[in-house]
Amino acid sequence: MLTVQGIPAFDDNYIWSIRTNGGTDVVLVDPGDAEPVIATLHAQGLTPRAILVTHHHGDHTGGIDELVAHYGLPVYGPAREHIPHRSHPLGEGDTVPLPELGTTLRVMDVPGHTRGHIAFHRAGDALGPPMLFCGDTLFTGGCGRLFEGTPAQMQGALQRIRALPDDTLVYCAHEYTEANLGFARIAEPHNTAIIERLAAVRTARRQGLPTVPAPLGLEKATNPFLRWDAPELIKNAEAFADRPLTTPVEIFAAVRHWKDTLDQPI
Repeated sequence: MLTVQGIPAFDDNYIWSIRTNGGTDVVLVDPGDAEPVIATLHAQGLTPRAILVTHHHGDHTGGIDELVAHYGLPVYGPAREHIPHRSHPLGEGDTVPLPELGTTLRVMDVPGHTRGHIAFHRAGDALGPPMLFCGDTLFTGGCGRLFEGTPAQMQGALQRIRALPDDTLVYCAHEYTEANLGFARIAEPHNTAIIERLAAVRTARRQGLPTVPAPLGLEKATNPFLRWDAPELIKNAEAFADRPLTTPVEIFAAVRHWKDTLDQPI
């Protein structure tokens, strides 16, 4: 079985460490800060073998220089973005074999947050359920802001993610679930799945527990950015936009703009 550990960084980032149960070889995802990574590796007697990067923002890449200098690691990252020390440029359909872990990841192009953003998908097998390391494209309960891409690009990326199996575990890069579900509650106030999830997330956070990963099926039921075909969401998005919304892209764009106007940072 594979084990994924979230290494907390900054205020709310997760740097993911992937290894086999009982194994000491690890693969790191989006190491924005080297210090907590090195401390974790030393404390647990782990050896890093590779770095995977979803996009170029500094809170995902800031630790690469030090980690490469310290361990001489290969760096896998999006071909269309500048990634420090990138040795393996990646795009849609590429694969990343991880022989130390006995698994392979498939690359998905998921632009929107940034122009060249990618995600790493692992199909489910004897080592565990499917996994998606999606950086800042899909968040638990939300999605990334459109810093470089268009609503059509982001909605298209999310549509492809939504097509993955419900048991896919979503490993996003930030602990934003509680704030995101606060907006989801506004967008769909009668969605009982959102109400129940928000209560559970609030309890977990008061206990200092992480809310990531989450199963994609739960995201489909509660994340407004995956629910462009939900009648209540459409009705409320149209009320916000003050016009009819006839396509998934229009609905997504209105919901994203709605959340942006609430002055939330995510």
